[in-house]
Amino acid sequence: MRLRVLLCAALLAGCATQPAPPGSVVAAERLSAKVVAGGTTKAELLAAFGSTKSVRFDSGYEAWVYQSPAGGGKFSEFVILIDPAGVVSKTRTRAPAAP
Repeated sequence: MRLRVLLCAALLAGCATQPAPPGSVVAAERLSAKVVAGGTTKAELLAAFGSTKSVRFDSGYEAWVYQSPAGGGKFSEFVILIDPAGVVSKTRTRAPAAP
């Protein structure tokens, strides 16, 4: 079941081809410094970075995607998996697609 959730989160991140909605573009350094697996809560994410693209799964897990400027009008993606208790479970960064 957990593998299915992670797979869905990866697919969500892979489908993002446009910049995220306003408020969800954050410097990569801020994300990596403030988001800690097993420590950061959903409420802390909202307070620090605002809302963003998200998918909620029947299992209670959520996948959130923030974007960071990567130069040349491109964005990298920072995918956050939040467990049913509202705590960050895992993160992953995806570089922008090559031209």
